[in-house]
Amino acid sequence: MAAKKILMLIGDFVEDYEVMVPFQMLTMVGHTVHAVCPDKKNGDTIKTAIHDFEGDQTYTEKPGHNFMINFDFDAVKPEDYDALVIPGGRAPEYIRLNSRVIEIVKDFDDKKKPIAAVCHGPQVLVAAGVLSGKKSMAYPAVKPDIEVGGGEFCMCNDTFSDALTDGHLVTAAAWPSHPEWMRQFLILLGSKIEA
Repeated sequence: MAAKKILMLIGDFVEDYEVMVPFQMLTMVGHTVHAVCPDKKNGDTIKTAIHDFEGDQTYTEKPGHNFMINFDFDAVKPEDYDALVIPGGRAPEYIRLNSRVIEIVKDFDDKKKPIAAVCHGPQVLVAAGVLSGKKSMAYPAVKPDIEVGGGEFCMCNDTFSDALTDGHLVTAAAWPSHPEWMRQFLILLGSKIEA
């Protein structure tokens, strides 16, 4: 397997598991992951939030960890990367307002590079206009965004443990889907994992 260079777009109150686990999993299998945030530099930290499913009408939110940015957002050149990851949580709702974030996402989409988004991450894809005509999973509250953006909202098997690949996009509803979401993303990356 050739190691890939992956860009991860994050921000304050990104969902804790959705940034930590993919970052660690992708690094573990040999890929380089640059986690970046608008207005942040290498060595800065962001706060994360833990979203849990405890029987309420929506997820609960608790303070998470501090996560260290490992590359300068202003230094990102999309052509230097093989793939893109957009975790969920509350960060997508406001990082999508950053015009450079939108330019970056459009560049990856135009070149059909693998893009993985989970939970509220597809809000960034909608803002970039890349879900039109595509199927996407997401946290159910994002369904109207996807449909207004011309995409088709899907919930595979009505569970939070599945993921969906449509062309070069891999999406999932929430962190319980990590094994399947990352498995499908690794397939798009051409990664081979030996048991």
